[in-house]
Amino acid sequence: MFVSRTVAEIAVRRGHEVVCAARGKTGSLPAGARLVTIDRDDPASLAALPNGHYDAVVDVAVFSYPWVRDALAALAGRADHWTFVSSVSVYSDAATIGQDATAPVVEPKQTQGDASDPELYGAVKVAGENAVRDTIGDRAFIVRPGLITGPGDNSDRFGYWPGRFSKGGRVLVPAPSGRLTQFIDVRDLAGWIVRAAEERVTGTYDAIGPAQPLETLLTDMAPAGVELVPATDEQLLAAGVQHWSGPKSLPLWVPQEMIGFGAHDPSPSLAAGLTIRPLADAVDGALARERELGLDRERRAGLSAAEEAEVLATLA
Repeated sequence: MFVSRTVAEIAVRRGHEVVCAARGKTGSLPAGARLVTIDRDDPASLAALPNGHYDAVVDVAVFSYPWVRDALAALAGRADHWTFVSSVSVYSDAATIGQDATAPVVEPKQTQGDASDPELYGAVKVAGENAVRDTIGDRAFIVRPGLITGPGDNSDRFGYWPGRFSKGGRVLVPAPSGRLTQFIDVRDLAGWIVRAAEERVTGTYDAIGPAQPLETLLTDMAPAGVELVPATDEQLLAAGVQHWSGPKSLPLWVPQEMIGFGAHDPSPSLAAGLTIRPLADAVDGALARERELGLDRERRAGLSAAEEAEVLATLA
């Protein structure tokens, strides 16, 4: 997961001794970090972790309550600070604008999920959060990121736009609608996690940047010479364009009933030390990743050149 690698990279750079517990089968380890090979589906493998005291633990368990439970059983008594990376998907209300970490969440489910049941994701995260609070108490730091972008991102849910804008020409965008959107660069998220461990920041926070109108973000992101061609919700849906992610989609465009999803209040997190880089830096990081992956690759989210051209033709 690109969040965990970025956390490790920043922690090493700040002079910490870093142990990465993973299968070691995907991605590379940051220089200076130590790999301990474990399989989180096998609790017994956690015995391979070094004995002794841990100044801080960062758990990025993606979609598994048992992983969280077993890690707590193995390490909670030996850690001064515990970060659990949750998600804004925990909230039961996706329509209300301006919510913060005090908003109601979905009912927890103590199970292990998979990508075939995305609606279970938030419930599994809530169960993980509860386990961390119950076990760690006032040593817990729980962060709920929204859309994470930047180096290492494979989701296409933000990078689509810098990649598409870099090609120039006429670009299909959602028409102005007042919808808000927000994101966080992985380097800002990981940097905050490391500093919070150093400074013993605790509590539950939304890890997200300020919300802004989608049309403003796309206009600010687009370089000179690009023509933005707006299409209404009705036009996009009639053309078979999907919301948010997946095949033939427009990233960052959410359905009306989810307008609160990209409009959380980041002020408590900013007050607790989260810093957000300028948009240009975030766009540069996302575009570098796009070029690394290949601008013309088959995408997890976004429109192919042919799909975009087909929709643009209906707007002429």
